[in-house]
Amino acid sequence: MSRKQRQTRPLTMSSELRYTANTQLEHLHARYTGTGHADLTKYEWLTHQHRDTLSSIVGHPPLTSYLAIADGEAVGRVKFEMTERMLQPCGPPPKKDD
Repeated sequence: MSRKQRQTRPLTMSSELRYTANTQLEHLHARYTGTGHADLTKYEWLTHQHRDTLSSIVGHPPLTSYLAIADGEAVGRVKFEMTERMLQPCGPPPKKDD
């Protein structure tokens, strides 16, 4: 291998790694909507966090039972309220400035 070939080889590996990292990141964003991106606002990030928490509570029966006992409500009622809160967990979105 000549000296010129050795110098160009790491550059192609670097660009391949960058391409692979970008495609993996795009795959994560497509698969998991809550992973965020560079243009994510504070409201959107907070909304994702609240929805993740609420869905985790609904998806784990012991957590749902714990909240039902603590609130003195039926388990079905707690699940319904958690699911309803997922619609707008942080209230209406803020006004956008153009």
